[in-house]
Amino acid sequence: MSTTSTTIEEPNPIESGAIAHSQTVEENLEHRAKIPEPMAPIVILNQYYVPDVASTGYLLHELATELVRLGYDVSATTCRPSYGPKDSWVDCPLKEKLNGVNVRRMSTTRFRKDSYVGRGINYMTFIVQLALRMLFTSSPKKVYLYTTNPPFLGVIGAFVSLFRRHNYVVLLHDAYPQLAVWVGAIKAGGMIEKIWHKANHFAYHRAMETIVLCEAAKELVCAEYGIAPEKVHVIPNWADGSLLKPMPKSESQFAAQENLTEPFTLMYSGNLGLCYEYETILDAAEILLDSNFRLVWVGSGGNKAWLTEQIKKRGLTNTTMHPYQPFDMLRDSLAACDASLVTIAQGVEGMSYPSKLYSSVAMGLPVIAISESKSELRDIVEQRDIGRWFNLGDGEGMANGIKEMMQDRDRCVQQGINARELFEERFTRAISAQSYAKVLNRAARKAKIKKGAEPKTA
Repeated sequence: MSTTSTTIEEPNPIESGAIAHSQTVEENLEHRAKIPEPMAPIVILNQYYVPDVASTGYLLHELATELVRLGYDVSATTCRPSYGPKDSWVDCPLKEKLNGVNVRRMSTTRFRKDSYVGRGINYMTFIVQLALRMLFTSSPKKVYLYTTNPPFLGVIGAFVSLFRRHNYVVLLHDAYPQLAVWVGAIKAGGMIEKIWHKANHFAYHRAMETIVLCEAAKELVCAEYGIAPEKVHVIPNWADGSLLKPMPKSESQFAAQENLTEPFTLMYSGNLGLCYEYETILDAAEILLDSNFRLVWVGSGGNKAWLTEQIKKRGLTNTTMHPYQPFDMLRDSLAACDASLVTIAQGVEGMSYPSKLYSSVAMGLPVIAISESKSELRDIVEQRDIGRWFNLGDGEGMANGIKEMMQDRDRCVQQGINARELFEERFTRAISAQSYAKVLNRAARKAKIKKGAEPKTA
């Protein structure tokens, strides 16, 4: 996805469905039985954490809460809410126990994140404090999970490990400096990129394990930094299946309000950021102007103004733009369509991954995907028959494919059923948390072996 803590806009929590939910005792017992006994306390380190509005903060809170349910002693080290606009900041204690997780927040600067200078200062006040805290207080009995929020956070783990026994795992959400080069924020082959790659090499090689979101990201890490494939584990993000679940379009208030109940509606709901491809669907919408078709955008981000301009310029009377919907209306708004649009731009897969896929399949919606031909997103959509895939730039093919979907509503219904089945098999929070637990236990075991191999001093 997601993207997280970076030059590119981060996916909104709405896009990932990152909201806590309750589980039954029977489910908890079943989940516990599927993993080994917890081996070490876990510390999650990330710049953002609930109640901050950053999606990584919600995802990591859900992960931490699930690990607590599985019997782990979990802590989170973060900073005060600062991701969104100032009016979204919530006053919260520097120390608290939240859903069983010991949360420790550091006081850092909170300049606007859309300023490179302000973002850099925020990074540094967080990084320096965290580095000192880990250097002097980290415990060899714990396993530390470093995210890429900020993108170079794992370097702290590598640095601390030079001076004391520090067992850590790196969690890669977005690949930097690759994404920074892709968006043009830094120069390809320049000094910044070279230094960044060396820092990543340092962090990955000293880590016990690395977690990535997709196979393309694993290939990138292994090829770019020479990491053994057995040390890199693919664990996808997830959605809240108790909140996001199939709902008839006819029951959606949003659909009724926007006159979407009868026409075939394709919806994009989430971050309108730089990692996604929009031209293809705009071309298709232009071809479909005379059809009983609607294209609905819900969200905000760096490309919202451009999209709004394109809708007006192309005369797309079948296309509408809406702000993020209230959080308690998430399921209702997502249900207001016949298919969900999931896109990823040329060359981005592996650097980032569209977390919108998880909320789409949780809702049991057919997925209309746009990506390059060699794509994990394409493989999922086609192999599991959860929708239609179209190549980047193929607006005409996409328009024809949508027409076929409009004419065969029964197949769309079945693809939606297939989508929810896929979600239950692969993209629930419980399944991902079990995979995290296994990797964290693996790191703890390796730390014990390493400790046993160290010569004893008198």
